[in-house]
Amino acid sequence: MASTGVQIERVGAIAVLRIDRPPANAIDLNLADECATALAGIEADEGIAALVVTGTGSCFSAGLDLKVVPTYDRAQQQQMVMNVNRLFGGLYGLSLPTIAAVNGHAIAGGVILTLCCDYRIGVQGDYKLGLAEARVGVPFPVAAMAIVQSELSHPVARKMVLTARNFSPVDALSMGVLDEVQPSGQLLPRSIEVAEEMAGLPRTQFRRIKRDLRSAALARIDDAISNGNEPMLESWLSAETRSASAEALKREK
Repeated sequence: MASTGVQIERVGAIAVLRIDRPPANAIDLNLADECATALAGIEADEGIAALVVTGTGSCFSAGLDLKVVPTYDRAQQQQMVMNVNRLFGGLYGLSLPTIAAVNGHAIAGGVILTLCCDYRIGVQGDYKLGLAEARVGVPFPVAAMAIVQSELSHPVARKMVLTARNFSPVDALSMGVLDEVQPSGQLLPRSIEVAEEMAGLPRTQFRRIKRDLRSAALARIDDAISNGNEPMLESWLSAETRSASAEALKREK
């Protein structure tokens, strides 16, 4: 079946993966599976030298679809947890250079997708980035927490995870969530420029160095996926999640 939520374009040897599930590019079972499958295909394509990840519209990704995911039954929740682990683990461990082109709001899983990438560029503007999981009652699957702990300093992780506050792109830059901020018209060209620069690094050794840098986090993620060592399979979302998610959606209207 053709992907409906993921669009892939080529700019020379650079692949541009666009999350395309308007209005917020929120992640449900199908989109998580489509993204993970697309990443596997990109990694297997020897003609692709680097990857840029971005979103359509004014949102990079709002994370989990809070209208849908809290309604999943137990089996669907378990599948969602594993799909999310595969998506985040696949992007975080991708052997190619990866660049996040954050075109707008990045909330919860949207920030995790950003942190998965090797280099992160945000657009200038009035939008939010935040790890909102605690606010909407969604515990972190193994891959998400491993990436947060690996990519953010402890004080920044503590502030973002335990307050569940949203931050501006300028704040995100100072906190190390983003590496640079660019005007709207320069976001994608600059992201492709960085992708081309990183694609010029020796490919085999880049792959090895990247894996070594992230070995502890990737080992945890691999264990969760391969051996089922994922606590959220026992119990993930609850009635509290549904209530908190519904309240968050009301505030957004």
